[in-house]
Amino acid sequence: MLSRVISAVFLVVWVSSCAFTSADQYLTRALKLMSETPLIDGHNDLPWQLLKQFNNELSKVDLNTLQTTHTNIPKIKEGRLGAQFWSAYVPCETQYKDAVRQTLDQIDVIHRICQKYPETFMFATSSKDIMDAFNMKKTASLIGVEGGHSLDSSLGTLRLMYQLGVRYLTLTHSCNTPWADNWLVDTGSEPSEHNGLSPFGKQLIVEMNRLGMLIDLAHVTVAVMNQVLDMSKAPVIFSHSSAYSICQHKRNVPDDVLKRVNQTGGIVMVNFYNDYVTCSKTAKLSDVADHFDHIKKVAGAGIIGFGGDYDGVTRLPEGLEDVSKVPNLVAELLRRGWTDEEVKAALGNNLLRVLREVEKVRDSLRGASPDDVPIPYEEVKNQCRTNYFFTSSGAVHSHSALGLLLTLAVQALITLTV
Repeated sequence: MLSRVISAVFLVVWVSSCAFTSADQYLTRALKLMSETPLIDGHNDLPWQLLKQFNNELSKVDLNTLQTTHTNIPKIKEGRLGAQFWSAYVPCETQYKDAVRQTLDQIDVIHRICQKYPETFMFATSSKDIMDAFNMKKTASLIGVEGGHSLDSSLGTLRLMYQLGVRYLTLTHSCNTPWADNWLVDTGSEPSEHNGLSPFGKQLIVEMNRLGMLIDLAHVTVAVMNQVLDMSKAPVIFSHSSAYSICQHKRNVPDDVLKRVNQTGGIVMVNFYNDYVTCSKTAKLSDVADHFDHIKKVAGAGIIGFGGDYDGVTRLPEGLEDVSKVPNLVAELLRRGWTDEEVKAALGNNLLRVLREVEKVRDSLRGASPDDVPIPYEEVKNQCRTNYFFTSSGAVHSHSALGLLLTLAVQALITLTV
């Protein structure tokens, strides 16, 4: 009897040991890959938490010891975060009011984080900067503006934000802008105002191509997704969206759009928010991996990235509670049979490819003039806006801008007919 008990205990210990060794093997392999290729995350809302909790007074917070967020410096190091697009986000309630000023404050705090912790962060604006920071064992810090309302419908503001280092614009958040419909339209809870993009919205896409700013289609309607995919000369991103077929939430990306992202060389950076992962309040790390698997099956490993949405959401999967846990997800992909090259593509090579292509399109358009035709005043008229220098409705495009729009239209027609 005693010998049977001892044998049973030995068996349990041996099985547990084998399982641990197997899991440890995948994690070890994951960490090795992450030492060779930067993990680039598409969306983190730490700047929003700094505003909410500390009014952006960095003197009152130490990112080395902060415990009230998903993100701090020790967690970043443990999570092997190679590059981060920090979100410059302000709520939709600021639209038509002080959205631009508040967004500038968020851009400023991202700059100040890099200045306060130069041993950890390096401000970055290009694919080269990301690799330079990675080679220096720092986290490359880029800026994404989350919501077109932050522009106040101004191409000049778009250009100035680019000069301040902004490298992507999420076209909408959870409200329509005067030129684009947001994802809530697809739920039926809000009416469409533009059937996707307005004429000015299409101007904006052209200008973003000219500048070299990534077009982020998270938060927009399917109509906007397809219109942008039709006309953009540069590949697009979804900075923090998941697969609609796995969780049928309108913030996620349907299969037909995933295929078009593949055809146009873009990227979908998977969101970890439980509501977008399982369409419920609970989720596990394996559920997130299911989204990676599905996108890979439908459109290939070449369009996948990480877009955790840390510090912007209230519920995260078991096993992905903060930024330190991301290597566990990488290990899970390896356990599921992903090759080293597929994992490295998802970690950062896909985003680097997209950014380089956006930079290439920018360079090819260097001779194009900035679009200086404003949105018609009637489309933005409200009690908080003056009308100084606005022309009457029906403003005429400059020849250079009109030519570029016509060229894009012709290219789209050629693409549809081949």
